[in-house]
Amino acid sequence: HAWDDPFLRITAASQGKKPLRQADRIPLRFKVMMRNIRLIRDSNTVWCSMDFRQEFIEFALNRNVLRFGEFKIKAGRLSPYFFNAGLFNDGEALDRLSQFYAKAILASGAPVDMLFGPAYKGIPLVAVSALALARAGRNVPFAFNRKEAKDHGEGGSIIGAKLEGRVLIIDDVISAGTSVRESVEIIRAAGAEPGGVVIALDRMERGTGDLSAVQEVERDFGIPVVAVATLNDLMAYLSTRPEFKAYEDAVLRYRWEYGVNQSVE
Repeated sequence: HAWDDPFLRITAASQGKKPLRQADRIPLRFKVMMRNIRLIRDSNTVWCSMDFRQEFIEFALNRNVLRFGEFKIKAGRLSPYFFNAGLFNDGEALDRLSQFYAKAILASGAPVDMLFGPAYKGIPLVAVSALALARAGRNVPFAFNRKEAKDHGEGGSIIGAKLEGRVLIIDDVISAGTSVRESVEIIRAAGAEPGGVVIALDRMERGTGDLSAVQEVERDFGIPVVAVATLNDLMAYLSTRPEFKAYEDAVLRYRWEYGVNQSVE
């Protein structure tokens, strides 16, 4: 099977014609994947477009936004890592974070006429992402919503530019998909069209069913979800850092147990 990422394309070795039991297939698939992750260089090309993802992982680690250990997450599982975007909590961190969002948006090629940030975490993210895009030469308007409609002054629940065209939703992560669902309803009610969602990290793990929250959003709304980094990027980073070997093994075991397929049929 081909592991096809917008920034890094590598093909796993054939598993042969003999069918494998699920218990055998999963470890083999990830052994092949981890081997190929290390082969970021082919005979002619160094895939430099991956660099910002690896830089983002390192940035998140340095800010303690990304930590390793044992953490009980919302799904009730014990995760070997935890990502808390709320710790990007000063001007310097937010400035750097916005640059990663802008790079992910531009690299994805997602259609965009404007940005929308759902209250509350999406509000600072959408503002700084618009600023970073403008600095990169792509000036787009942005808007965000307030939780309660205002009945005086400008009124309404939308602040900023008029929602129109193809709108990218800017958020930190997708957990249950509630924020995205509400954002899509707001955008469509205004006569605009959701063009995709941009998040900081995709954990690539199942929810209560076979799909992740990210895959459910893509399936339900027919829009792409762009992540600055994914669990695969995290594993690629760990594989090049001997000091993180113990964490790499723990994350890989977690991926085997709770990971999702990388494409939705």
